[in-house]
Amino acid sequence: MLTKKQINAVEAEKNWEVKPRNYYLTRNRKPVTFTLKSKHTDKYPLLWFDPEKNEQRALRYATNQNTPFQDEQKGEVTLGHIMFRDGSLMVPKEHQALQKLLSIYHPDNGLRYNEFKPAEIAKDELVDLEVELMAMNVAKQMEIEQVEAILRVEHGSEVLNLSSKELRRDVLIFARNEPRTFIALAQDENVMLRNFGLKAMEQQIIDLSPDQKTFKWKKNGKKLMTVPFDENPYTALAAWFKTDEGVAVYKSIEKKIS
Repeated sequence: MLTKKQINAVEAEKNWEVKPRNYYLTRNRKPVTFTLKSKHTDKYPLLWFDPEKNEQRALRYATNQNTPFQDEQKGEVTLGHIMFRDGSLMVPKEHQALQKLLSIYHPDNGLRYNEFKPAEIAKDELVDLEVELMAMNVAKQMEIEQVEAILRVEHGSEVLNLSSKELRRDVLIFARNEPRTFIALAQDENVMLRNFGLKAMEQQIIDLSPDQKTFKWKKNGKKLMTVPFDENPYTALAAWFKTDEGVAVYKSIEKKIS
């Protein structure tokens, strides 16, 4: 079965277009110079697994050859360096072997560098805008209790000092700035249960022991649950609220909470 990278390579070869190509280092790195591995050695392998031949093939950039595959290169070869300057590299259309090495076969493609593709960048930006719009629409339609629960994840008990208008403003800002995180929280039912447990603590209905291992009733000190080892107490409490015993306690707290 072909990997995604191998499938992409087959498609890239099939639809290859002769044109100038630009490449840039990932993570917005812009060193004065950066040299990419350009030939296979035992110490620093540069290989491509050919699914048709079912074997590993050595790669090598030779300025006087028309292929990046070492086994296809003939005669005397002139090895070349692959050097990025200020984080980018422009390869003219005449240098097809280098382009194919960088765009299709080099194992560092997508890791250390990417090919600049305006259409794909525009597509990614459109997806980001759509996610942002969806997150803000969800935030706008939320009940204030859910708004409070989500913001408590970010701001803790500071939400208690915010008015409803401030809460709605802050949740829209959160949804705009971190839409994927916001949507994940909005879809997480435990967020509401965590908030419920925190409110019960703040209103002194339940209590958490100083070692954060046991929840108890505040009034009589009777034990409710033990926090599993190495778990966040409120995450564990939220999960416990969904058990048979926890549901009964939840309903009891619900009657007392304001």
